[in-house]
Amino acid sequence: MNLKYINKIKANIAIYASKKTSNILDGTYKSIYRGKSMNFENLREYVINDDIKDIDWKASARHQNLLVKQFIAEKKHNIMLLMDTGLKMAGDTDKLENKKNIALYTAGTIGYLGIKNNDYVGMIYNKHDEVIIKKLKYNLYNLEQYLTEYDKDATLTNQDGLEKTLEYLTHHNNKKMILFVITDLKGLNSLKTSVIKKLSMLYDVLFINITDAYLNKDSIYDLEEEKYIPSIFLNDKKLMEMEKETKNKIYESNKERLRKNKICLVSIGSFKEITPKIIELLESHKYVFFS
Repeated sequence: MNLKYINKIKANIAIYASKKTSNILDGTYKSIYRGKSMNFENLREYVINDDIKDIDWKASARHQNLLVKQFIAEKKHNIMLLMDTGLKMAGDTDKLENKKNIALYTAGTIGYLGIKNNDYVGMIYNKHDEVIIKKLKYNLYNLEQYLTEYDKDATLTNQDGLEKTLEYLTHHNNKKMILFVITDLKGLNSLKTSVIKKLSMLYDVLFINITDAYLNKDSIYDLEEEKYIPSIFLNDKKLMEMEKETKNKIYESNKERLRKNKICLVSIGSFKEITPKIIELLESHKYVFFS
Protein backbone atom coordinates (compact mmCIF):
# COMPACT_ATOMS: atom_id res chain seq x y z
CA MET A 1 0.00 0.00 0.00
CA ASN A 2 1.24 3.49 -0.86
CA LEU A 3 1.39 5.41 2.44
CA LYS A 4 0.51 8.78 0.87
CA TYR A 5 -0.81 10.43 4.03
CA ILE A 6 1.64 8.80 6.43
CA ASN A 7 4.69 9.84 4.39
CA LYS A 8 3.55 13.47 4.34
CA ILE A 9 2.92 13.34 8.11
CA LYS A 10 6.37 11.83 8.76
CA ALA A 11 8.01 14.54 6.66
CA ASN A 12 6.14 17.30 8.53
CA ILE A 13 7.15 15.88 11.93
CA ALA A 14 10.76 15.50 10.74
CA ILE A 15 10.88 19.17 9.71
CA TYR A 16 9.62 20.24 13.12
CA ALA A 17 11.94 17.81 14.93
CA SER A 18 14.95 19.17 13.07
CA LYS A 19 14.08 22.68 14.22
CA LYS A 20 13.39 21.63 17.82
CA THR A 21 14.03 18.14 19.13
CA SER A 22 12.19 14.87 18.77
CA ASN A 23 12.57 14.35 22.54
CA ILE A 24 10.05 17.14 23.15
CA LEU A 25 7.48 15.48 20.90
CA ASP A 26 8.02 11.96 22.24
CA GLY A 27 8.07 13.06 25.87
CA THR A 28 5.03 15.26 25.42
CA TYR A 29 3.07 12.46 23.77
CA LYS A 30 3.60 10.25 26.82
CA SER A 31 2.23 13.01 29.06
CA ILE A 32 -1.34 12.43 27.80
CA TYR A 33 -1.71 9.54 30.23
CA ARG A 34 -3.23 10.29 33.62
CA GLY A 35 -0.77 9.34 36.32
CA LYS A 36 2.46 7.47 35.63
CA SER A 37 1.31 4.30 33.87
CA MET A 38 4.94 3.93 32.89
CA ASN A 39 7.97 1.83 33.78
CA PHE A 40 11.35 3.48 34.39
CA GLU A 41 13.70 2.73 31.49
CA ASN A 42 16.85 4.86 31.77
CA LEU A 43 18.27 8.35 32.27
CA ARG A 44 18.85 11.00 29.64
CA GLU A 45 19.86 14.67 29.57
CA TYR A 46 17.22 17.25 30.48
CA VAL A 47 15.71 19.21 27.56
CA ILE A 48 13.37 22.20 27.58
CA ASN A 49 9.72 21.27 28.38
CA ASP A 50 10.67 18.12 30.33
CA ASP A 51 8.70 17.75 33.56
CA ILE A 52 10.95 18.86 36.46
CA LYS A 53 9.31 16.12 38.56
CA ASP A 54 11.19 13.60 36.40
CA ILE A 55 14.63 15.02 37.24
CA ASP A 56 16.84 12.51 39.09
CA TRP A 57 18.63 14.90 41.45
CA LYS A 58 21.06 12.33 42.88
CA ALA A 59 22.16 11.13 39.44
CA SER A 60 22.36 14.76 38.24
CA ALA A 61 24.67 15.64 41.16
CA ARG A 62 26.92 12.65 40.42
CA HIS A 63 27.23 13.51 36.74
CA GLN A 64 27.18 17.30 37.26
CA ASN A 65 24.50 17.55 34.57
CA LEU A 66 20.68 17.61 34.74
CA LEU A 67 19.33 14.13 34.05
CA VAL A 68 15.68 13.05 33.81
CA LYS A 69 14.10 9.64 34.19
CA GLN A 70 12.84 8.23 30.92
CA PHE A 71 9.75 6.04 31.08
CA ILE A 72 8.17 3.52 28.76
CA ALA A 73 4.47 2.66 28.72
CA GLU A 74 3.55 -0.46 30.68
CA LYS A 75 1.02 -1.55 28.07
CA LYS A 76 -0.65 -0.46 24.87
CA HIS A 77 -3.19 2.35 25.14
CA ASN A 78 -6.30 2.98 23.06
CA ILE A 79 -6.34 6.20 21.03
CA MET A 80 -9.69 7.06 19.41
CA LEU A 81 -9.90 9.80 16.78
CA LEU A 82 -13.43 11.21 16.72
CA MET A 83 -13.82 13.21 13.50
CA ASP A 84 -16.37 15.85 12.55
CA THR A 85 -17.96 15.56 9.10
CA GLY A 86 -20.41 17.42 6.88
CA LEU A 87 -20.27 19.93 4.05
CA LYS A 88 -18.80 22.53 6.42
CA MET A 89 -15.55 20.52 6.37
CA ALA A 90 -15.19 21.36 2.65
CA GLY A 91 -14.70 25.02 3.59
CA ASP A 92 -11.50 26.90 4.40
CA THR A 93 -9.74 27.68 7.65
CA ASP A 94 -8.74 31.18 8.72
CA LYS A 95 -5.40 30.48 7.00
CA LEU A 96 -7.32 29.66 3.79
CA GLU A 97 -6.44 25.96 3.83
CA ASN A 98 -9.02 23.21 3.38
CA LYS A 99 -10.68 22.27 6.72
CA LYS A 100 -11.05 18.58 5.87
CA ASN A 101 -7.36 18.30 4.98
CA ILE A 102 -6.29 19.97 8.22
CA ALA A 103 -8.59 17.68 10.23
CA LEU A 104 -7.29 14.63 8.33
CA TYR A 105 -3.59 15.42 8.80
CA THR A 106 -4.13 16.43 12.43
CA ALA A 107 -5.75 13.05 13.12
CA GLY A 108 -3.05 11.31 11.12
CA THR A 109 -0.27 12.98 13.11
CA ILE A 110 -1.85 11.92 16.41
CA GLY A 111 -2.39 8.41 15.06
CA TYR A 112 1.20 8.21 13.80
CA LEU A 113 2.54 9.21 17.23
CA GLY A 114 0.29 6.62 18.87
CA ILE A 115 1.40 3.76 16.64
CA LYS A 116 5.03 4.85 16.94
CA ASN A 117 4.59 4.44 20.70
CA ASN A 118 3.01 0.98 20.26
CA ASP A 119 -0.57 2.11 20.99
CA TYR A 120 -3.81 1.09 19.31
CA VAL A 121 -5.48 3.74 17.12
CA GLY A 122 -9.10 3.83 15.93
CA MET A 123 -11.41 6.32 14.24
CA ILE A 124 -15.11 7.15 14.46
CA TYR A 125 -17.27 9.58 12.47
CA ASN A 126 -20.75 10.12 11.03
CA LYS A 127 -21.60 9.37 7.40
CA HIS A 128 -25.15 9.92 6.13
CA ASP A 129 -26.41 9.77 9.73
CA GLU A 130 -24.68 6.41 10.24
CA VAL A 131 -21.85 6.05 12.76
CA ILE A 132 -18.75 4.59 11.10
CA ILE A 133 -16.28 2.91 13.45
CA LYS A 134 -12.75 1.95 12.47
CA LYS A 135 -11.41 -0.66 14.89
CA LEU A 136 -8.47 -0.04 17.21
CA LYS A 137 -5.36 -1.26 15.37
CA TYR A 138 -1.63 -0.76 15.79
CA ASN A 139 -0.03 -0.50 12.38
CA LEU A 140 0.45 2.32 9.89
CA TYR A 141 -1.31 0.50 7.04
CA ASN A 142 -4.58 0.51 9.01
CA LEU A 143 -4.12 4.19 9.84
CA GLU A 144 -3.51 4.99 6.16
CA GLN A 145 -6.74 3.16 5.28
CA TYR A 146 -8.71 5.08 7.93
CA LEU A 147 -7.39 8.41 6.63
CA THR A 148 -8.19 7.43 3.04
CA GLU A 149 -11.77 6.53 3.89
CA TYR A 150 -12.31 9.66 5.99
CA ASP A 151 -10.99 11.76 3.10
CA LYS A 152 -13.61 10.14 0.84
CA ASP A 153 -16.52 10.28 3.32
CA ALA A 154 -16.06 13.51 5.28
CA THR A 155 -18.04 15.92 3.10
CA LEU A 156 -20.70 13.62 1.62
CA THR A 157 -23.51 14.88 3.83
CA ASN A 158 -24.74 18.29 4.96
CA GLN A 159 -25.33 17.03 8.50
CA ASP A 160 -22.30 16.69 10.80
CA GLY A 161 -23.85 14.38 13.44
CA LEU A 162 -21.07 15.09 15.95
CA GLU A 163 -23.21 14.78 19.08
CA LYS A 164 -24.83 11.59 17.79
CA THR A 165 -21.36 10.11 17.25
CA LEU A 166 -20.27 11.08 20.76
CA GLU A 167 -23.40 9.65 22.33
CA TYR A 168 -23.01 6.43 20.34
CA LEU A 169 -19.45 6.10 21.64
CA THR A 170 -20.48 6.60 25.28
CA HIS A 171 -23.25 3.99 24.97
CA HIS A 172 -21.41 1.33 22.98
CA ASN A 173 -17.85 1.44 24.24
CA ASN A 174 -16.62 0.30 27.64
CA LYS A 175 -12.90 0.41 26.90
CA LYS A 176 -10.58 2.86 28.58
CA MET A 177 -9.50 5.31 25.87
CA ILE A 178 -7.80 8.58 25.11
CA LEU A 179 -10.29 10.45 22.94
CA PHE A 180 -9.26 13.19 20.51
CA VAL A 181 -12.30 15.12 19.24
CA ILE A 182 -11.50 17.00 16.00
CA THR A 183 -14.27 19.45 15.13
CA ASP A 184 -14.86 23.14 14.37
CA LEU A 185 -16.46 26.03 16.26
CA LYS A 186 -19.98 25.10 15.13
CA GLY A 187 -19.50 21.49 16.24
CA LEU A 188 -17.93 22.50 19.54
CA ASN A 189 -20.67 24.99 20.34
CA SER A 190 -23.42 22.47 19.48
CA LEU A 191 -22.41 19.98 22.18
CA LYS A 192 -24.51 19.76 25.34
CA THR A 193 -22.61 20.29 28.58
CA SER A 194 -24.09 17.00 29.84
CA VAL A 195 -22.40 15.14 26.96
CA ILE A 196 -19.07 16.85 27.69
CA LYS A 197 -19.32 15.91 31.38
CA LYS A 198 -20.07 12.30 30.53
CA LEU A 199 -17.11 12.15 28.15
CA SER A 200 -14.75 13.53 30.81
CA MET A 201 -15.89 10.86 33.28
CA LEU A 202 -15.37 8.01 30.82
CA TYR A 203 -12.19 8.97 28.95
CA ASP A 204 -9.14 11.18 28.80
CA VAL A 205 -10.49 13.78 26.36
CA LEU A 206 -8.70 16.40 24.24
CA PHE A 207 -10.43 18.76 21.77
CA ILE A 208 -9.06 20.28 18.56
CA ASN A 209 -10.87 23.14 16.82
CA ILE A 210 -10.34 23.45 13.06
CA THR A 211 -10.72 27.16 12.39
CA ASP A 212 -13.09 28.84 9.91
CA ALA A 213 -12.40 31.46 7.24
CA TYR A 214 -13.52 35.05 7.86
CA LEU A 215 -15.58 37.28 5.57
CA ASN A 216 -12.53 38.82 3.96
CA LYS A 217 -12.45 37.54 0.38
CA ASP A 218 -13.92 38.88 -2.84
CA SER A 219 -16.14 35.84 -3.22
CA ILE A 220 -17.30 33.39 -0.53
CA TYR A 221 -19.64 30.46 -1.19
CA ASP A 222 -21.83 29.32 1.71
CA LEU A 223 -21.70 25.52 1.44
CA GLU A 224 -24.64 24.87 3.76
CA GLU A 225 -26.92 27.51 2.21
CA GLU A 226 -25.63 26.66 -1.30
CA LYS A 227 -25.25 30.28 -2.40
CA TYR A 228 -22.68 33.06 -2.52
CA ILE A 229 -22.58 35.53 0.34
CA PRO A 230 -23.64 38.99 -0.97
CA SER A 231 -20.59 41.12 -1.76
CA ILE A 232 -21.92 43.94 0.42
CA PHE A 233 -20.96 41.84 3.48
CA LEU A 234 -17.43 41.10 2.29
CA ASN A 235 -14.36 43.16 3.18
CA ASP A 236 -16.41 45.40 5.47
CA LYS A 237 -13.89 46.19 8.24
CA LYS A 238 -16.51 46.83 10.90
CA LEU A 239 -18.35 43.62 10.01
CA MET A 240 -15.07 41.68 10.01
CA GLU A 241 -14.19 42.96 13.48
CA MET A 242 -17.67 42.02 14.76
CA GLU A 243 -17.32 38.55 13.26
CA LYS A 244 -13.89 38.00 14.85
CA GLU A 245 -15.10 39.27 18.21
CA THR A 246 -18.19 37.03 18.12
CA LYS A 247 -16.20 33.93 17.13
CA ASN A 248 -13.58 34.65 19.78
CA LYS A 249 -16.26 34.96 22.49
CA ILE A 250 -17.82 31.65 21.43
CA TYR A 251 -14.40 29.99 21.38
CA GLU A 252 -13.34 31.31 24.80
CA SER A 253 -16.72 30.39 26.32
CA ASN A 254 -16.37 26.81 25.08
CA LYS A 255 -12.72 26.65 26.14
CA GLU A 256 -13.79 27.57 29.68
CA ARG A 257 -16.65 25.05 29.55
CA LEU A 258 -14.18 22.32 28.62
CA ARG A 259 -11.62 23.47 31.21
CA LYS A 260 -14.20 23.08 33.98
CA ASN A 261 -14.44 19.44 32.93
CA LYS A 262 -10.64 18.99 32.80
CA ILE A 263 -10.56 19.01 28.99
CA CYS A 264 -8.04 21.01 26.95
CA LEU A 265 -8.62 22.72 23.61
CA VAL A 266 -6.42 24.16 20.84
CA SER A 267 -7.17 25.61 17.39
CA ILE A 268 -5.42 24.61 14.16
CA GLY A 269 -5.75 26.49 10.88
CA SER A 270 -2.82 25.37 8.72
CA PHE A 271 -0.71 22.33 7.95
CA LYS A 272 2.45 23.85 9.43
CA GLU A 273 0.63 24.48 12.74
CA ILE A 274 -0.31 20.84 13.28
CA THR A 275 2.79 19.51 15.07
CA PRO A 276 3.40 22.52 17.40
CA LYS A 277 -0.32 22.77 18.23
CA ILE A 278 -0.50 19.06 19.11
CA ILE A 279 2.49 19.58 21.42
CA GLU A 280 0.71 22.58 22.98
CA LEU A 281 -2.43 20.47 23.52
CA LEU A 282 -0.53 17.57 25.09
CA GLU A 283 1.41 19.93 27.36
CA SER A 284 -1.83 21.60 28.49
CA HIS A 285 -3.40 18.21 29.20
CA LYS A 286 -0.37 17.32 31.29
CA TYR A 287 -1.24 20.03 33.83
CA VAL A 288 -5.03 20.38 33.53
CA PHE A 289 -5.74 18.02 36.44
CA PHE A 290 -3.81 20.32 38.79
CA SER A 291 -5.64 23.51 37.72
